Amino acid sequence: MIPPAFDYHAPKTVGEAIHLLGELGGDAKLLAGGHSLLPMMKLRFAQPAHLIDLNRIPELRGISADGDTVVIAAMTVENELIASDLLRAKLPLLAEAPKLIADPQVRNRGTIGGDIAHGDPANDHPALMIALDATLVLQGPKGRRSVKADDFFIGTYMTALADDEILVEIRAPAFAAKTGWAYEKLKRKTGDWATAGAAVVMRLDGGKVSHLRIALTNVAPKALRATGAEQALIGQLLDDAGIDKAAAAAMAACDPAADLRGDVEYKTAMAGQMLKRALRAAAARCQA
Repeated sequence: MIPPAFDYHAPKTVGEAIHLLGELGGDAKLLAGGHSLLPMMKLRFAQPAHLIDLNRIPELRGISADGDTVVIAAMTVENELIASDLLRAKLPLLAEAPKLIADPQVRNRGTIGGDIAHGDPANDHPALMIALDATLVLQGPKGRRSVKADDFFIGTYMTALADDEILVEIRAPAFAAKTGWAYEKLKRKTGDWATAGAAVVMRLDGGKVSHLRIALTNVAPKALRATGAEQALIGQLLDDAGIDKAAAAAMAACDPAADLRGDVEYKTAMAGQMLKRALRAAAARCQA
């Protein structure tokens, strides 16, 4: 299908884009990679009168370090994350996990900020942001404000981003030494969204779990932080019994929607399995 007619705007600065958002109001939509918005427009599920294309704003691209914090501009595409030496050194989870997103063609165009701002619980970056304890920087007519990833995702396609704001950057603490990490994702085929996924960041001290963040993909109306699973392991030895207990706690928190990727019971069970795999993979990296 062909989308309805719209006016196209290509601002050169964030300030210009914010001004357009304020001027055009609810009739405008931001265009990042376009892999979510354009199909919705073709199906007439979204019919904006104006598109504001963020692709010509240089300040919205790039990866840098600010002390012990990694800063990723929101229009940075997935393949730039994969190729980043800085991420491989300081935040390797964010260099490896995008390899599981869609396919090379999509990764050449799709942006980290677009993935996050869309608020789709089936997208991969929301759970990754929670596991990384990331902070999302939003800019609007009143300036910038920061929102923790834990608080940014409100519901399906619902986030803390206001109508007149743009997600401009993602900030995450660099991994401390001996930090383990993993993202395990079950999908039906290359390019598909996750049936279920689990992101883990952990550290061990004397064989016991001293730091742990767990987030799950596509098993709730929003990316789900599995706090019960974290609490089951913090301060405990990471053995098979503990891993089983954490998986059970994570499964108890799941509230997936049945779809072509599986029914509620299957998705919930797969969330437990993905978490078990992720915990073991992360633990192995703690000791590497």
